[in-house]
Amino acid sequence: RLLSLRQSSSLETETDRLLFSTPISEFLIARDSRTPSELDWASNGCSFSPEEPLGFDFEPSCQRHDFGYRNYKAQRRFTDSGKASIDDNFKRDMDNQCATEGVLEDLCGGVADLYYQAVVNFGSRVKR
Repeated sequence: RLLSLRQSSSLETETDRLLFSTPISEFLIARDSRTPSELDWASNGCSFSPEEPLGFDFEPSCQRHDFGYRNYKAQRRFTDSGKASIDDNFKRDMDNQCATEGVLEDLCGGVADLYYQAVVNFGSRVKR
């Protein structure tokens, strides 16, 4: 179905809010309820990587990252800068998870760095 320009703009605003201005716990509530329903909530988790490497729960970070890629593509906003913003937010989400890991925070951060480098270097490409 076609969305009006106002609806489209509103969905872009809501996508950005859920990606960049919302705690991940609030994002997960929206994801569970699929609200707003016009957004793409599908996710393949952490793709070909474990969701919980060494026990660190990166699945919510991967879900929000997928949400960003899928909706930016659908909204025709998946540019180099858009991809970089989504990838950087993915790293922040993983770092926030690592901050809860106590004495394992540094090890978790090292794993997060690997996941981040993987999406930067091997994640979806911007079409030219």
